[in-house]
Amino acid sequence: MDSGNAGELIALALKRAGVSHLFTLNGGHIWPILMGAEEHGIRLIDVRHEQSAAFAAEGWAKVTRECGTAAVTAGPGVTNSASAFAQARGNDSPMFVVGGRAPVSRWGMGSLQEMDHVEMVRSLTKKATTLDSADTAYAAAAESMRHALSRRTGPVFMDVPIDVFFGAADLPEATEHLTIDPGPPPDHDLVHRAARLIRGAERPLVIAGGGVWWAHAEDDLRHLVDGAGLPLTVNGLARGMLPPSHPLFFSRARSKALREADVVVLAGAMLDFRLNFGQPPVFADDARFIYVDVDDLRKHRPAEVAIYGNLKAALQQLAEAVAAPPQKEAWVAALRENEVAARERDKAMTQSDSSPVHPARLIAEVDRYADPDAIIVGDGGDFISFAGRLIEREKPGLWIDPGPFGCLGSGPGYAMAAKLARPDRQVILLSGDGAFGFSAMEFDTMVRHRIPVVCVVGNNGIWALEKHPMQSMLGASVAADLGPRTRYDKLVEALGGHGDLVERPDGIRPALERAFASGLPSCINVICDPNAEYPRSSVLM
Repeated sequence: MDSGNAGELIALALKRAGVSHLFTLNGGHIWPILMGAEEHGIRLIDVRHEQSAAFAAEGWAKVTRECGTAAVTAGPGVTNSASAFAQARGNDSPMFVVGGRAPVSRWGMGSLQEMDHVEMVRSLTKKATTLDSADTAYAAAAESMRHALSRRTGPVFMDVPIDVFFGAADLPEATEHLTIDPGPPPDHDLVHRAARLIRGAERPLVIAGGGVWWAHAEDDLRHLVDGAGLPLTVNGLARGMLPPSHPLFFSRARSKALREADVVVLAGAMLDFRLNFGQPPVFADDARFIYVDVDDLRKHRPAEVAIYGNLKAALQQLAEAVAAPPQKEAWVAALRENEVAARERDKAMTQSDSSPVHPARLIAEVDRYADPDAIIVGDGGDFISFAGRLIEREKPGLWIDPGPFGCLGSGPGYAMAAKLARPDRQVILLSGDGAFGFSAMEFDTMVRHRIPVVCVVGNNGIWALEKHPMQSMLGASVAADLGPRTRYDKLVEALGGHGDLVERPDGIRPALERAFASGLPSCINVICDPNAEYPRSSVLM
């Protein structure tokens, strides 16, 4: 029987699980897996900072719902990836990161980049382990990916001591398949209790979160909403579960819907700060909650009914059990009136002809230009708040943002992964100027690997998400300014990409046309109004 080192065995496990791309940054501790990936036809995308390798692995997962993969070297390679672990954990993103590690034979003696990574990342991951033998390398890698994709999905980490990495073992036969555990089947009694509660509600509401996306349950959610005539609002990766034109989809009437609903179905969503932890005044005191999720994570409010386990099966059965209840025309009509009025109020921002450019006008121009199946990536604070408010997608999987952990600098990793996973689609990265500075050198990665992402920078010269609230709450702002009119477009040009500076609204669309026509990684640097503040009602903390 043929044999290989642990790196080749791990790479073989990745290949047999369907992995096509491994994001990395070269380091001596991980040479065996890099060589193994080359051996087995896995494309290596080497980045300029390990955080981008890990963010790209998460971005791959968000777009494809496959397990994203990365390999990072020992010590700083792993510590540089920590923010991406935390973000992936907050987003339930399934990814598998392999780290290098100092040799077992000299452990504790002070080898180069020696540290116990597992203890550091344990709280940031679903599972963190150290491989102790080449004999178990293939099985450990396969199990890590299975674990990342099962039940509540999330990041898994495994480090490999360099002497174990070079250790040899027999190559296994291809007899096993990656079998994912979606959780236990739903309890039929609980499903029917939930159905009765929904049927009896006067003002029912469904809130869908990213768990629906990870469970491949978007069709089941739609059957529930359509069949029962239930208004829907969404969080995060659930964007696009219904198209914006659907009569039961509400985004601008969200506050009214949350505040007045008497029965709330929380499907694959968590009661975190985005939903005020389920508490008044965002929700009514007497609102009754139905939870449909893989588990009870961040369900801070007592539930009338809680259905935990296989989310897809639960939504499917609930849709069947609750179909064709009495229609709530007055409730839906009231929400629609509120929705229409809110959209009308936004027009003043989105049609502004001011120069510097209002960020809402910039977002609206990008939205009008983008193809229906374009993947739009958000990276920033206030600028991405405008994007989150104004950009809507016809289908899920077409909007990617940092999620509740809110780590800036994730955008280039997400965007390059999206373009590699979906090469025939437009990929547009919307970046605040502050966020752009975190990972700007990844445009070198995109140039080297010919990944033509178009980045639109909203350049207002400030940390707007901090500056405006500080001024409002404290009467002053500290450490909240950036360089005015910095030429980020020239930086991308210097790295071999395409750059464009835009100072007026009528220049946005022509710049987008030039960027996509160039076929290069591109930066459209739009000078935006620093006084244009996102109209939020509270500071999100």
